[in-house]
Amino acid sequence: MRPMHRKFIATIAAASIAITAMGSAPAFADEYDTQRLLAAILGLAVVGKIIHDNKKDKKRSTYEYRHEPRVIHEQPRHRTYQQPRQGAHDLAPRPLPRRVDRKLLPGQCLRSFDTRDGRVRMFGRKCLQNNYRFTHRLPQHCMTRVRTDRGKRHGYAARCLRREGYRLAHR
Repeated sequence: MRPMHRKFIATIAAASIAITAMGSAPAFADEYDTQRLLAAILGLAVVGKIIHDNKKDKKRSTYEYRHEPRVIHEQPRHRTYQQPRQGAHDLAPRPLPRRVDRKLLPGQCLRSFDTRDGRVRMFGRKCLQNNYRFTHRLPQHCMTRVRTDRGKRHGYAARCLRREGYRLAHR
C-alpha cells in the first residue's frame, strides 16, 4: 500500500475508535445528534477522498516537455582550399607572405667552388644583390671569402644560412 492510503486508513480507524468510545459512554445526546455526528464524519471522509483523488490526478497529468534535438551543421573552422574551375587556366598561384618569402634564397645563386681545402658551397654576393631583395638582412657572420684558381670569391656560406633558417627556393 502507498503511504497516502495508510494515512487515510489511520484517520478512518481513529474516527471509528472515537465513535465506539462515545457509544460506551453514557448517552447525553439523543439519536438525532449521533446521526449528525456520523454524517459530518462521513462528509469529512468524502472530502478527504476527493482531495486525495485530485492530487493523484495531478501527479498523472504532469507533462514532461521534450524538445526536438537541434540539428548542428558543422562547418570547418578555416577556409578550405578550393580547386580552381576547369576554365580558369590563367590563374597564377598566390605569392608567399613577405615573412616567408624573405627566408627563401634564389637557387641560381648557389655555387660550388673547388678550393685547396675541398669543395665549398656558397651563395654568390653579386648574384644575391641582383636576384634577392633582402640582401641587407642576411646575417653578416655567414659572409665568407674563398680563394679559387680563378681568384677570390665573396658570398654567404650555404650551411651557415641554413642554420639561420634560410632555405633554397626551387623556382
